Amino acid sequence: MLEIGSTVPDLVLEDTAGQVVRLSDHRGADHVLLYFMRSTTCPVCTGHVKDLARQADELAAAGVRILIAVPEGRAEAAAWRAKRGLSLRVVTGRNGTPHEAFGLAKKMLQQSGSVLIDRGGVVRHARVSTMPTGAYDKKGIAKAVALLGAS
Repeated sequence: MLEIGSTVPDLVLEDTAGQVVRLSDHRGADHVLLYFMRSTTCPVCTGHVKDLARQADELAAAGVRILIAVPEGRAEAAAWRAKRGLSLRVVTGRNGTPHEAFGLAKKMLQQSGSVLIDRGGVVRHARVSTMPTGAYDKKGIAKAVALLGAS
């Protein structure tokens, strides 16, 4: 898992429409909040995604774009997104999962987590957990976003 203060490599992901998503495309323009779901069948993770969807306008006003990363393939991710009527962009890996690219291990269960990356490509918030209840720190994310605006 990338640590706070580290620079994110130019990872290449794919959204549910098959469009390439490069983290470097956001550099200089947007901050990026990546939320890594344990799986699309995880009800706790889905609850966190619903909360992020409710905050999407507020985060966008702060210059933060939300990406929801899932370990499943594009077709399954697209079906999950459509079923929930989700407007947030959902991404999968192109070579392996986005989780693997960020160092979120699959032990007994897939780890989930959240990473806030600033416009310069530097990690400003990172949280990872095997249990999804510990992977989403709403207050920690809000504090990190507020610090982005202060800098």
